[in-house]
Amino acid sequence: MPDYVKIEKGLGPEGRIAVVRFDRGDGINALSPEALRQLTAAARSFEDDAATSAVVLTGSAAAFSAGFDLKDAEGRARKDMDLGTLRRHLKLGPRLTHAWQEMEQITIAAIEGFCVGGGVALAVALDFRVMGRDAHLRVPEIGLGMNMSWQSIPRMLHLIGPARTKQAVVLADQRISADEAYEWGLVEQVVDPGHAFDAAMELARKVAAQPPLSVAMTKLTVNRLAHALDNLASHMDVDQFALASLSEDHKEGVEAFLTRRKPKFRGR
Repeated sequence: MPDYVKIEKGLGPEGRIAVVRFDRGDGINALSPEALRQLTAAARSFEDDAATSAVVLTGSAAAFSAGFDLKDAEGRARKDMDLGTLRRHLKLGPRLTHAWQEMEQITIAAIEGFCVGGGVALAVALDFRVMGRDAHLRVPEIGLGMNMSWQSIPRMLHLIGPARTKQAVVLADQRISADEAYEWGLVEQVVDPGHAFDAAMELARKVAAQPPLSVAMTKLTVNRLAHALDNLASHMDVDQFALASLSEDHKEGVEAFLTRRKPKFRGR
């Protein structure tokens, strides 16, 4: 399998910073099932890492991620899966975002270019987001006849509130600029284009200078309080996604996307 993810450890003050680079080398950085597995494995590799306090996740210079790869052969095979197999396959995404949210280390996303769909789901599972000023976010799932999954709705709700969450998710074609994302509370810092990684590393250095145990325990406390009801609120995520994927609207949305035409949804 191609190696989409690279991990560098021992960076910054006392070597307490790590960088995870996700780059498929195609300028798009779509999340194929194999990419999901590799990014999940990257997060889990820090489970017993007491030497790292902060982890910066970055994509390519052109894109953080274009979201789920609708052209990937394994992903396309979902349309022929029975319901049980489909439900198991659909757990790849939630497993990814859960792994990143549960890391003891402080996690920081460095976003350049575009961050779409599953890329947004991954970014909001991290602790902080730094974004280049010319970058943008977009959540196109509903426009493809799907629902926003991977436990993203409660995470976005905590960050930006109910109205903005509906605006971001329901208006699927809307590009959210870096300045809008900052104003809404989706990102914590906006910087000059090409400098998101540098700014994320500077934030990581500030984190790494703090007492590691206190930082880890504080993150755990905040996350447990903030996300206490998330599992309850999104327990049907996978099944909703599976149900939506069986609809005619989903087939129409994906076909329209692949053939670059406007979809015609019929509510069935």
